[in-house]
Amino acid sequence: MSAHGKSIARNAAVVAGATLVSRILGFVRDIIVAFALGAGLFADAFFVAFRIPNLLRRLFGEGSLTMAFIPVYSRVLEEEGEEAARAMARSAMVWLAVILVGITVLVEILARPLTMAIAPGFLDNAVQFAVTVDLVRICFPYVIFICSVALCMGILNARNHFLAPALAPVALNIALIGAALFGYFFGFNVAYCMAWGVLAGGAAQWLLQQPFLTRAGFSWRGSWSWRNKGVARMGLLMLPTVFGAAVYQINILLGTLLASFLPVGSVSYLYYADRLVQFPLGVFGIAVSTAALPSLSRLAAKGELEEFDKALSASLGLTLFIALPAAAGLIGLAGPVIGLLFERGAFTAQAVVATAQALVAYSVGLPFIALARPLVAAFYALEDTRTPVKIAVLCLIANVGLGVWLMQPLAHVGLALAVSASSLLNFALLHVLLTRKRGTRLLPSGTVLKTGALSILIGWGAFTTAAWHPWWLLLIPVWVILYVVLALVLRLDEARLFVDVFRARVRRKAKGA
Repeated sequence: MSAHGKSIARNAAVVAGATLVSRILGFVRDIIVAFALGAGLFADAFFVAFRIPNLLRRLFGEGSLTMAFIPVYSRVLEEEGEEAARAMARSAMVWLAVILVGITVLVEILARPLTMAIAPGFLDNAVQFAVTVDLVRICFPYVIFICSVALCMGILNARNHFLAPALAPVALNIALIGAALFGYFFGFNVAYCMAWGVLAGGAAQWLLQQPFLTRAGFSWRGSWSWRNKGVARMGLLMLPTVFGAAVYQINILLGTLLASFLPVGSVSYLYYADRLVQFPLGVFGIAVSTAALPSLSRLAAKGELEEFDKALSASLGLTLFIALPAAAGLIGLAGPVIGLLFERGAFTAQAVVATAQALVAYSVGLPFIALARPLVAAFYALEDTRTPVKIAVLCLIANVGLGVWLMQPLAHVGLALAVSASSLLNFALLHVLLTRKRGTRLLPSGTVLKTGALSILIGWGAFTTAAWHPWWLLLIPVWVILYVVLALVLRLDEARLFVDVFRARVRRKAKGA
């Protein structure tokens, strides 16, 4: 594996470690929210209201903004120097603040028609619709904070710092946990308390980034311009990538719209199932693409395209090595995992079954969602935004069509399957077209075959032991170790790299202790 591939793996380990802490806390949050809020009217209203600014975070923040900012920032840093790169970042923040404040004012005014467009099925229940409108107005200003955090993330990642951005969600989780418990134990409406908690969490995430920016030598004080050429180039990249950078999130939003026509609780089943899929996707899958984008951007800026291909191939192999067994494990243990995490308080046994079904359907698409991220990052590093956008539009159409077709016989499970199918289509088209563009094989075939076979074995083992309470939980680390050992026996490069990075981090922690 190339030196750049190893660097990406080390940085991905940092992101994965920090994200793991955040996701574990996120599960604690979901357990508390499931207990305090359940899966009824107020829960559906909050999840729809929170999903709107969260979607914009994916679209304009961590999606198109970060992916458009890092390649341009890296090129400015390479060609014009440090001060020019700083001025470009400051200029981008000014433009971002002006645009986001304007959008927020419009949403506050137009909250009712926006809610009607996002969840038209709620119109049949006047109380649910009115509550959702209120929560949209409270939650939406969160987008100002979180998109600004995404710009901070771009600055830090481009400077090879990954820890602080990955830890940022911890602040949001703490705020939401505190808000849910406050509302529950003091007799306030939990949904409204959590909406205010979203705002507090956004502000906390922004504040968390500032000391790390200062240590990296960056300050918001200094020169900036309304006409900064780097920001103009970033804007040209960003506008067409709003859809291309966030196909999965748009699919989830459309699933919410369709789910609003299904029985009460359907939105919540999909939400909790998606949260579980996001755990391995966020900890490992997105961690690789997050670490890969700055490296790919620097290589593209320098014209080192052979190294670019090697780094991308390493990123895809490592992503597949982790995502396939994760999907197999979630499918095999869907019921027990949902029951362990959420079956208490207002979350009933029937909700467990319905959510587990959605989890299996989502998990089928997990590897394709994870693999698409490095491919999209590669297109953006090459400053090709048209191709991902065309693919994204096609996949959105496929998702809606499949969702409408499958929701009739399969209800919310059909919507989850539609997301997985459109994610497969998205990955396949991205991979084929980028392979043609670069003229070389990007996804290692040996890794595909060996990882696929091992994942089927691990998934089957997890499924057959799912009824062994509580042994199924204790066996999870056994399956992980068995998978890595067998991968080493089969001489998978990704397995050796995984072990080497793990050993290096253990040694560093031991020295620090």
